[in-house]
Amino acid sequence: MSIAEEILTNRILMTGIAGWAIAQVLKTIIYALMNKKIDLRRLAGDGGMPSSHSATVTSVAVMTGFECGFGSAYFAIAAVVSLVVMHDAMGVRLETGKQAQVINEMFEFLDHLSEESISMDVKLKEFVGHTPIQVAAGCILGIVVAYLGEYYFG
Repeated sequence: MSIAEEILTNRILMTGIAGWAIAQVLKTIIYALMNKKIDLRRLAGDGGMPSSHSATVTSVAVMTGFECGFGSAYFAIAAVVSLVVMHDAMGVRLETGKQAQVINEMFEFLDHLSEESISMDVKLKEFVGHTPIQVAAGCILGIVVAYLGEYYFG
């Protein structure tokens, strides 16, 4: 079997990719419904509902459990990494997004007050983290994707 075939038949990897892709499509649709506009950048963007990071790592962890056993060291590692990623998405990354929003607003305010333009070259990204609900939705999506992958391809 070639390396490409091994990669394409790796159920853990393919489940993670599927979890990410489905979350990104859902995120784009939900953003369009909430904001009444389509922004295709959301297909690859961070932040938003559901968390694609959470969907990815959860689907990888659950599929690892199916492949290697839920009592295996591999599942334990995947589960712990998943928890760290989801905690980080709700903590540091969420706060980074809030700080970016405040900095962007400060530059806009100062730009209006100044006679010379002082705006930044590039606006800071505000969609970088997730609320607990967005992370939970991504986690549930990841579990569903892994179960469907096991059911259809197991």
